Amino acid sequence: MTTLLVHGATLLTVDPDRPAPFVGWFAVGADGRLTDVEPGTPTPEQLAAADEVLDATGTLIGPGFVSAHSHLFTSGSRGLGMDETLYGWIEAMLRYVMPATPEDMYWSTRHGAQDFLRNGITTAYDFTDGGLQFDKTIASFGDWIPSVARQEAQLRAKLDAGLRSLHSVMLAQGDVPRADALAHVEDTVAAAAGADPSLLLGVAVSGAVQWAPTPDTAALEVEVMRRYGLVNQAHFLETAEMLDLQRSKFAWYAEAGALTPQLVFGHFIQTTPEIIAAAAAGGCGMSWQPMSNGRLASGVASIPELRAAGMRVGMGLDDQSCTDVADPWNNMRTGIAMLRAQYKDPMAAPVADVLMMHTRGGAEALGVDGDVGSLRVGRFADFCVVDPRRPDTGPVWDAVGTYVLACSLRNLRSVWVGGRMVADGAELTDPQADEVVDQVHERMARLAAEVAAR
Repeated sequence: MTTLLVHGATLLTVDPDRPAPFVGWFAVGADGRLTDVEPGTPTPEQLAAADEVLDATGTLIGPGFVSAHSHLFTSGSRGLGMDETLYGWIEAMLRYVMPATPEDMYWSTRHGAQDFLRNGITTAYDFTDGGLQFDKTIASFGDWIPSVARQEAQLRAKLDAGLRSLHSVMLAQGDVPRADALAHVEDTVAAAAGADPSLLLGVAVSGAVQWAPTPDTAALEVEVMRRYGLVNQAHFLETAEMLDLQRSKFAWYAEAGALTPQLVFGHFIQTTPEIIAAAAAGGCGMSWQPMSNGRLASGVASIPELRAAGMRVGMGLDDQSCTDVADPWNNMRTGIAMLRAQYKDPMAAPVADVLMMHTRGGAEALGVDGDVGSLRVGRFADFCVVDPRRPDTGPVWDAVGTYVLACSLRNLRSVWVGGRMVADGAELTDPQADEVVDQVHERMARLAAEVAAR
C-alpha cells in the first residue's frame, strides 16, 4: 500500500550507492518507510495507486537533517550568556532551568522539538536535563542523582511533537552509591519502555567524564553501555578552559574500556594526534557543532584529521540557547567557512561531504543509519522540500551546491516525517503548536520572576 508518492523533484538522496542527484520519484508505505526511490517518472498506475500524490516539480528534496548533538530543553533560553565561554554560558542558561518543574521541562522541550521540525531537523540526539547544579569554578555537577520524572517529561515532549530522537540521560554523578546509580538507570529505561519505537530510536547515555572528579564515572558509563547496549555521547575536549585536566581524563575512558563504536565524542575540539588515533582505533564516533563552537569561542574541530583517521563524523545544532537559531543550512555553511579559513584549503570541507555529515553521517555516528539520514528504500520517509525559486536563487548549476550554499530556511517549503507533512512553510501542522508557544512564554516568565525574587 502506497500512502504517499512524490515526483518531479531533484533528489539528493545522500545514498552512498547513488551519490549524484537525479530527477526522480519515491513512494512511502503504510509504515512510513520508503518502498521505492527511482529516477525518472512514475507510471500512471503507480500514481493512481497512491493515497496521496505530491508533485514537487522544480524543487530539491533532501533527507531530513539529523542533529547528532542537541539539548532541546534550552529552547526557551536563547540569547543568554552571550559574551561567555562554555562554563559561564552554562551557568547563565541553567539559572532559569534549575527551578523548573517536570511540566516546565515538558513544554520547553516540546518547544525545542517543534522548532527543529519547522527547520527541517527530523531526528535529534537529545541530551536531557536532569536537574543537576553546575559549579563553574570546578567544572562539576557535584554529587547528584538526576530526576527521572524530569527526564521522562522531556521524552514525552519529543514523542508528542513527533520528532525522532535518541533520548540521552546523564547518570548519577559524584559520590553516589553504585546501587543507587544503577537503580536510576533501571528507572530511566523502564520509563521509556512503552514509547513508540518509530520515534524513540533509543535510550542513550550523556557521558560526563569531562565534569567528573574521579574515574568512577567512566567505569559506571561503561557498565551501563554494556548492560543495556546503549550509545554513550560524551561532551569532551570542548573548551580550552582547564585543558590539561580535560585531556588527562581521556585515559579514564581508555582504561575503563569505553573506546568502542558505542562511544561518540561530542565537540572533541582540543584533541591531540595521540587522542585522535586512540579514539579512531577503538571505532569511536564524533559529533561536530560548528555554530555553537564559534558562539562560545570553543575553537575549530580537526574534522579533516578525524575523518582521515576513520572516525564517523556527524553534525549537530547543539543547544538552542547557544546556537540560538536552529538552522541546519547556517550550521553547514558555518562549518564550511570555519574549516576552509582554518586550513586555507577548500577541500578541508567539501560541500557534498558536509551535507552528508548533517544527514547520513550523523545517523551513522549514532548507529541509526538503518532508519534515518538518507533517502533509501527501508529508511523512514523523512525529507525536506526546498524550492530554489521561492525566493529565487538563480539557475541551479549544481544541485548540491545550490541546496547547501544558496538555499536556506526561507526556501524550505515543507518538512515531512514518515511521509506525513509536519511543517508547511513556517507553519506547523501540530494543532497544539500555538499552545506550546504560549506555555513556554508563560512558564519562563514565572521562572524568571522566581529567580529574581531569590
